[in-house]
Parts: sequence; C-alpha cells; structure tokens
Amino acid sequence: MNFLSNYFYFFCLGVLLLVVGCSGEESTSASKEGVSSFPEKPVTLIVPSAAGGGTDATARALADATEDHLGESIGVENKEGGSGAIGMTQGANATPDGYTVSMVFVELTMLNHLGMSELTSDQFKPLGLVNLDPAALTVSADAPYDTVEEFIKYAEEHPGEVKVGNAGTGSIWHIAAESLAKETGIKLNHVPFEGAAPAVTSLMGGHVDAVTVSPAEVLPQVEAGDLKTLGVMSKDRSNIMEDVPTFEEEGVDVTPVGTWRGLVVPKDTPDEVAGKLEDAFLKGAEEEEFTEFMKNNGLGLEIKSSDEFQQFMNKESEFYGEIISDLDLGSNE
Repeated sequence: MNFLSNYFYFFCLGVLLLVVGCSGEESTSASKEGVSSFPEKPVTLIVPSAAGGGTDATARALADATEDHLGESIGVENKEGGSGAIGMTQGANATPDGYTVSMVFVELTMLNHLGMSELTSDQFKPLGLVNLDPAALTVSADAPYDTVEEFIKYAEEHPGEVKVGNAGTGSIWHIAAESLAKETGIKLNHVPFEGAAPAVTSLMGGHVDAVTVSPAEVLPQVEAGDLKTLGVMSKDRSNIMEDVPTFEEEGVDVTPVGTWRGLVVPKDTPDEVAGKLEDAFLKGAEEEEFTEFMKNNGLGLEIKSSDEFQQFMNKESEFYGEIISDLDLGSNE
C-alpha cells in the first residue's frame, strides 16, 4: 500500500512538472513571437508639450514620415506641463512593449538638477536624436560690436552692464548666456522673460542688449536687418545661418549649448523592439518630407543613433548639473 501511494505521488509530480515545463516553454515562445512580430497595432508617440508648438509640429511631421517604415500608424498624444516633466514621466512609466514612444527634449537632462522632478534619462532606452538647435548670440543691428570677440571685450570693459534677455530663470537660454559668462569670465546682467519671443521683442525695442536663443527664433529679424547674430554655440554652423561663425571659429572656447529633441521608450523595452523602432524613426528622419519640414521651419536636423544619443544625454546631464549648481538654481543640489 505504501509502495502504491509513493508511486502514485511521484507519478503525479512528474506529470505536473511536465505540464508546467511545457507551459513555460509555450509562454516564452509566445513572448518571443510577440517581439519578433512587432508591431501589430498602432504606436502612440507622447509629446510632452502643447499642441501647435515646435516640438508638437516636429513630432507630427516625423510620425508621418515614419509610418511607412514601421508598417503601422503612429498617433501623437500631447501631455504638456511641468516643463515637460508630466509627459516624459508618463512615457517612462508606460508599458515597456514598444507601443508607447516619447519625444524628449533638453529639459530631461535638467529637471532633476533643478529639483523639479526625479526624472532622468536613465529611466528610458534611447532610440535616437533628430533635432539640435544651438544657442545663438544675437544683438541689435547697430550694436557697437560685430563679432563674438568684440562682444566679450565690451562686456569685460562694462562688467554687469550688458543686459541679456532669456526665456526665464533656469531656462535653456538663461543657462546658455550664463555658460558663456562662466567660460569667458565676463559678467552679464540676465533679464528673464516668459519665453524667447518676448525676450527678442525686448531686444528689438532696445530694452536689452542681447539674447542667446536659437537661430530660428531670431531669423526673421536678422533677415529684415533689425538684428545681427554674432555666433552660434555649436560644433557646426547653423544650416539656416550658414554665414554666421561658431564660437570656436571665433576663437572662443565655449561648450556647445542648445535645445534638442529625441525619441525614447521605457528602459525595460526589449532590445529587439527598440531596434525596430530606432530603425523606422531614423529612416523617417531622413525622408525628404521631414528634412524639408525642418529646413522650412528653421529647425536643425541632427541625427544620432541610440548609442550616440545615450552618450550625448549623459554629457548633457553632467554639463547642466554643473551649470545649475553654479547658478544655485536647483533646490535639491
């Protein structure tokens, strides 16, 4: 009797383990099949800013150019607020299956240092960079300086007198001006505004002496002859201001500063899925319809792979962490 009981027990246990093993294999197989067949439904692209803005327009243009390469439609969902923190946080917390992609911008590498959010680029898996717009030092057309070097010399001779408008304290354009001051040893009078547009308007009215915003934000006034751009804070010249030299060309060693836009997915997204998304979006970024959109809107086209984008974000976070700390802007520093 004991023998039969033991035999029956081990027989049942063996059957149970066999069933569980087969079930596990089927689950793993199904999971792998789901990854290899991705995508099987529309993808959502979260845009952490309001509809109608530059980031939204860029995202929609890129989505349209990418759909044929992905094989599924891409719907844009706007989640504005908190300097992008609300939308980017939602993107980071999305199900990591590849069906939720987020467009992120430079503030992702700044928010944590500013104490505005615990969000960092480590919470994402990068797909690639598609846009980079450098800060440009722009002054009135009749200003007493025509080069970056002359501007710096004037500021040295008039410490604290040169008023530079920005898009608000702690904004990327404020930090651009402050990094210029920090790395050249000059002292500037920073004047905050509610965005770049009113800062440019103030420059036009003679209320400030300079702005450090993107080339696209001053291009109409420069072309009209009301303003002049002395230099761009980037490695290469702006594609919409090709006659304007870089700071490096002017002999001024300043770390490139500017705004940018890229694509990411939640960090636990399978590599194979992320790879398919990267391939599709970067091919979309090279489509003529997208490159023409960027050119016509004065936006800089800068394409980096996922690995390059990750390295880029790491450097950006380190750089802005130091600048924000020096400015004493971060509440959690």
